[in-house]
Amino acid sequence: MKMSEALKGGAAALVLVATAACGDTGAEKPAAAVTQIELPELNVTDAELEGNPFRAEWTGAYGLPPFADIQTGHFRPAILKGILEARAEVQAIVDNADAPTFENTMLAYERTGQSLNKVMGVFGNLSSTDTNPEIQALEAEIYPILTTERDAVTFNPKMFARIKAVYDQKDSLGLDEQDARLLELTHRNFVRAGAGLAPDVQAEVSKVNAELSSLTTAYGQNLLAASKGFKLVVTDEARLKGLSADFKNALDADGNKTWEIGLDRPVFEEFMTTAEDRDLRAQLFDGYRLRSSSGEFDNNPLILKIVQLRAKRAALMGYKSHAHYVLENRMAKTPEAAIDFLAKVLEPALKRAAEEQADMEKLAGTPITGSDWWYYAEKVRSEKYAFDESQLRPYFQLANVRDGAFEVAERLFNITLEPSDVKGWHPSVEAYDVKDNATGEHLGLFMIDMFSRDSKRGGAWMSGYRESSAMDGNVIRPIITNNMNLVPPTEGQPALMSLDAVETLFHEFGHGLHGLLTNIRYASFSGTYGGPDYVEFPSQVLEHWATEPQVLAEYARHYQTGEVIPQALIDKVNKAATFNQGFKTTEYIAASLIDLHWHMLTPEEAAEITDARAFEKSVLAKYNIPETIEPRYRSTYFSHIFDGGYSAGYYAYLWAEILDADGFDAFKQSGDIYNPELAAKLKKWVYESGGLRETDELYRNFRGSDPGIEPLLRNRGFADPAPAEG
Repeated sequence: MKMSEALKGGAAALVLVATAACGDTGAEKPAAAVTQIELPELNVTDAELEGNPFRAEWTGAYGLPPFADIQTGHFRPAILKGILEARAEVQAIVDNADAPTFENTMLAYERTGQSLNKVMGVFGNLSSTDTNPEIQALEAEIYPILTTERDAVTFNPKMFARIKAVYDQKDSLGLDEQDARLLELTHRNFVRAGAGLAPDVQAEVSKVNAELSSLTTAYGQNLLAASKGFKLVVTDEARLKGLSADFKNALDADGNKTWEIGLDRPVFEEFMTTAEDRDLRAQLFDGYRLRSSSGEFDNNPLILKIVQLRAKRAALMGYKSHAHYVLENRMAKTPEAAIDFLAKVLEPALKRAAEEQADMEKLAGTPITGSDWWYYAEKVRSEKYAFDESQLRPYFQLANVRDGAFEVAERLFNITLEPSDVKGWHPSVEAYDVKDNATGEHLGLFMIDMFSRDSKRGGAWMSGYRESSAMDGNVIRPIITNNMNLVPPTEGQPALMSLDAVETLFHEFGHGLHGLLTNIRYASFSGTYGGPDYVEFPSQVLEHWATEPQVLAEYARHYQTGEVIPQALIDKVNKAATFNQGFKTTEYIAASLIDLHWHMLTPEEAAEITDARAFEKSVLAKYNIPETIEPRYRSTYFSHIFDGGYSAGYYAYLWAEILDADGFDAFKQSGDIYNPELAAKLKKWVYESGGLRETDELYRNFRGSDPGIEPLLRNRGFADPAPAEG
């Protein structure tokens, strides 16, 4: 893996983008003579590296990191050593007196940064799942250094000259498809990062990049501290009326009749849906939406500075705004096109949301507020469809849902997932050896970390400890992880899931399969390569199988009796599938519009913003978002865009829904949700292909045509249903 990829954090971490780093002894000299970026002097001694597990070959099963041997103190010296080794590797390419060739420039660059990536693959993941004050302090120190290291490579004129020399010969080199794609993407990435800018502009961009690295790291740490620091404590059990016994037991982990409700999304949604105490719902609602909006962990000043710096950088690079820069190579192409798309879906969503609110207020007999929506929506659903979430949960035991997702993947893609007894980074982690069912070939190691803990960031995501590659005859298969934040069950009890959590498990497993099945020889565009508006397609399309009656019959079994979920209950689920979609669609689009409007600001416009909340409210008012519907994220806790890889890209989940709805529609139209011909195309052109071709071409190769928006609108209940099969 080349150094610039290592600096991105190894395998893609979706919802979180983990930045990566490298280090050495200091004997090598930085490339100061040929780069505009001044690199810091770094030193690490052999004594500091003595016994460091990151400097040893990992000979255990699957080449898994020896988690039991890794201590926090091992990271810094190993990172510094990796940085210095990566500098030397790049310098060797620059100093090569031979004329630039694909081998001595492109492949040599692809090989750089391996020791750095080794340590950062672990550091980037553990800082998300098992952080501590020492790790957080190291993040604040290391990530700006890594950003500068990346810029030093990008802005090295001799390095770019060599890459450009090879690129200019591309049509005469006789490259195969993957070699040609490596050359195309590497050259493109250098150009888009500013390799062709004037030296004084490059220096300014590098300063902005380093400052942004510090600010986004601080943002994420503030959010984690604020989120984990909030607890709604209840000591009167009578106030918990409506909550299930299992949920109450999970909130009272110590059994001392003190119930603590935190802000992890599964906990938040279940409490807001079932708790009858309106005042407690309002307190939790405010705790959730006011995170990091004041006090010690206030993110407001960071937001304003991040937005200003992103706008400044875009202008330095010749773009109207950060959003215009980001979307240039995405499927939407421009932020205006993304907003037009969102507006088309928002119009019917607002109409439906108004109908939903009227139904709830009729039932409640009083006007409702934002903190009432989940509770009364569930009451209306129960009245309209004669079922609620509590009826489903006993059929969604985590172990069975996991096995159901595995069964879908095995049938679609002819693979197997076999339990492995290797030890992970936490006692609750499970591991599975993924194999090709036809050949028995090892495809990767899949590891799952399902439960929340105080050291773990919120949300759900896919990541990886190692990416796939096959260079120089050395086949390396990936180590992929899925992470969720389910409420840990009380001892001796099973983990039961909501329908939303079930769909999230399938979603993240879709990302995981995208990383596991990749068939690309170069790590820099293997696995989950591509913009969010495409990368969310392989994850979201798998969600469709989760609620298919044929699939539910396989895994949805009552945790006590083993009874298969009754068909009558499945019918109710399907009839209610579009219920509350006005709210769900509007809250999502509201957050997407906030994201796009932040990042469409010019430097002058960004400098005029002094109140982040006022800016948000102006955006919401522009699109007539009702006050009763809170955006999915306010800016102060919008980690996707201020501490992740989705800036100007949160709209991508809905854009990708065009693809996933249209793609699954092909299976439904065929009459077989496991149609082998379609499944083979989906595997080849989506899950195996990484960034082999442009994303719209990959989709067409699978589907045979461009997607239409109609299946998306039907799935959300905003258009007439498709004609019945047959």
